[in-house]
Amino acid sequence: MRHYPAGVTIVTLNSGNGPIGFTATSFASLSAEPPLISFNIAHTSSSIEAMLRSESLVVHFLGEHQKHLAQRFSRDAAERFSDRSLWTALDTGEPVLHGTPIWVRATVYKLLPIGDHTLVVGLVTRVHDNTQDSPAVGPLVYYNGAYHHAEISD
Repeated sequence: MRHYPAGVTIVTLNSGNGPIGFTATSFASLSAEPPLISFNIAHTSSSIEAMLRSESLVVHFLGEHQKHLAQRFSRDAAERFSDRSLWTALDTGEPVLHGTPIWVRATVYKLLPIGDHTLVVGLVTRVHDNTQDSPAVGPLVYYNGAYHHAEISD
């Protein structure tokens, strides 16, 4: 599967004991009505227990300028939120990463254990789209074990 390019997202949530976050390249849009999204999380992930208990989350669609965030959220869990200048919390408690072109907040709609992962289905409750107010930013893409930017043309 490493030969199939995928957009890079970071999923964040409030565990009740602090912020939790992880990278996810398995993001998909499932339905327009109701607005449903999905991603997978490995059962071996350090974030799995918090994800299974969570009622809501935020999915950040990373721009090509955010490779540093993708790398940060792929490392040790203790380092992910250590730099408080990189994020703030919504009034609903979920962490939001600064400078992300698009993010969506969702409530957990369904959790489906499948193989060695859990498929998380979320019902979108809020969309933040900052792409109109900023210069064109291409998406961050993961392909063959490395991060890349996609060439965007009009």
